[in-house]
Amino acid sequence: MSVHAFVFPGQGSQSVGMGLSLFEAFGTAREVFQEVDDALNQKLSELIFRGEPDELTRTENAQPALMAVSMATLRVLESEGGLKLPDVAALVAGHSLGEYSALAAAGSFGIAQTARLLRLRGQAMQRAVPAGEGGMAALLGVDLDQARAICETAAVLKVNGQPDRQEVLEVANDNGGGQVVVSGQLDAVKRAIEEARSRGVKRAVLLPVSAPFHCSLMRPAADEMAEALARADIAAPVVPVVANVTAAKATDPAMIRDLLVRQVTGSVRWRESVQAMAAMGVDSIVELGAGKVLSGLVRRIDGDLAVKNAGTPDEIEALLKTL
Repeated sequence: MSVHAFVFPGQGSQSVGMGLSLFEAFGTAREVFQEVDDALNQKLSELIFRGEPDELTRTENAQPALMAVSMATLRVLESEGGLKLPDVAALVAGHSLGEYSALAAAGSFGIAQTARLLRLRGQAMQRAVPAGEGGMAALLGVDLDQARAICETAAVLKVNGQPDRQEVLEVANDNGGGQVVVSGQLDAVKRAIEEARSRGVKRAVLLPVSAPFHCSLMRPAADEMAEALARADIAAPVVPVVANVTAAKATDPAMIRDLLVRQVTGSVRWRESVQAMAAMGVDSIVELGAGKVLSGLVRRIDGDLAVKNAGTPDEIEALLKTL
């Protein structure tokens, strides 16, 4: 019998129209989208289903939107398949904002509360660094140690060939499969791309993001989230969550609160999280929500893991036959 972990996607998985087929087919999905709309006092669902891509991609919209689609998927699985999360999943995890979806799925947060926290998280991240001052780049064909070495070299700003000062440049995501994302001050990120190319790295590209996520420049956003999370009610999850910043299980609400604050500036240790879940006996990863980004990463991290995903009625029907 398979041991499943349910995982939830992060920013970059969004697309206009995601979740619409769920909304049209299932009352339980409509209830989730309505709850998120009410919590934010905004017709976010209309933006998700029929909005402009640039507007949906804005961090403050993308984060609660992706959570809404993930939670709508889970609620349909529960209502249509009689599924109870603790009966089918040994662990949950999510990539960056997806960790909030994982915690909502496991009952630590309510849906409305999660939507409000993610709206604040997105706004705080955008406020933390003025537009144009930070950036992120994906390095493809590197391991974590190689990416750290590139950061160490490229973080040094040289003037007339001599070291002048250290700029912020850090590993943001260790996604696995040779994909590492770096984040920091924009000029340092651009130097990292050049440094990577000079070292023969297969590919190094600037990412179309509005802020340098998951690095120390996000400290003001972490402080804002610390205040918000201090006021938030957090229940113990019914299924342990594997946290981004530790790649280890967490169940204690006080620890979860601290981990979510650390996550704003800390690296997303996705490769290690998947390896940890496999080491804990998981042999099947189920991605719930928009896109298949995490499914692709999991396949590259550990080819022995079975990978399934659901975000449409047909995919939910197929998944229910296997759980």
